[in-house]
Amino acid sequence: MKKLLNLGLAATLIISLVALTGCQNAKTSTATSETAPTTELQVLKVGATPVPHAELLNLIKDDLKAEGIDLQIIEFTDYIKPNLSLNDSEIDANFFQHVPYQDSFNKDHGTEIVSVGTVHVEPLGLYSKKYKSVEELPEGSQIAIPSDAVNGGRALILLASKGLIKLSETAGLEATEKDIVENPNNFKFIAVEAAQLPRVLEDVDASIINGNYALEANINPPKDSILLEGADSPYANILSVKKGNESDERILKLLKVLQSEKVKDYIDSHYNGGVVAAF
Repeated sequence: MKKLLNLGLAATLIISLVALTGCQNAKTSTATSETAPTTELQVLKVGATPVPHAELLNLIKDDLKAEGIDLQIIEFTDYIKPNLSLNDSEIDANFFQHVPYQDSFNKDHGTEIVSVGTVHVEPLGLYSKKYKSVEELPEGSQIAIPSDAVNGGRALILLASKGLIKLSETAGLEATEKDIVENPNNFKFIAVEAAQLPRVLEDVDASIINGNYALEANINPPKDSILLEGADSPYANILSVKKGNESDERILKLLKVLQSEKVKDYIDSHYNGGVVAAF
């Protein structure tokens, strides 16, 4: 009887010790889970046109993740919606335009969008499926140019820089056909929405195409153009935000990574001169 009693006491003691240990472990586990730091990524929404802007952003997603930022890329195929979405705070930044276009957009739409830094230049080029040089362009050739004021002016400035036309001395960055004072070859200019310029190339004698849309259409600017802007073009593409957000830590981290050697090396090795780093 005494043995049974001793065994019972021993069993009770063991059960109590096990229960106590379990409680201690549970408390330790709970304390650990309560004090363990939780890393929550900050979302950063950036609007971009597909090539090369979205490609460059995708290149650095992991770099930003290491900085605690979840980069979400929203692609646009035109030049209007990215700025409207930014102005309406649907996105935090956009990456597709240059300063002259941004300034013109602000003026026309009453927006306050500002640049936080330059990233690259996409040289504007003149292309033709019918002629291999500008000298071959016949009198009266139809040349398609971007329909927006800034890039349309940029196209005319490109032609003027090579002596194909002459602009008035008062013509600014938004030069129009009215600013042409000499047109010895009687070129006819057709304004086309920028994204459609590669598609009309077959229907005109030549087309002046923005670098990003040329790349999207598998056109190699240095190889396929008959006239191309130089790397010193003032139309560098920028990272833009709504005024007041220039010091946002997420934006500054994004700009730092966009202006890294990793991005520069990628640009140099992937775009064959169709995109040139501008930092």
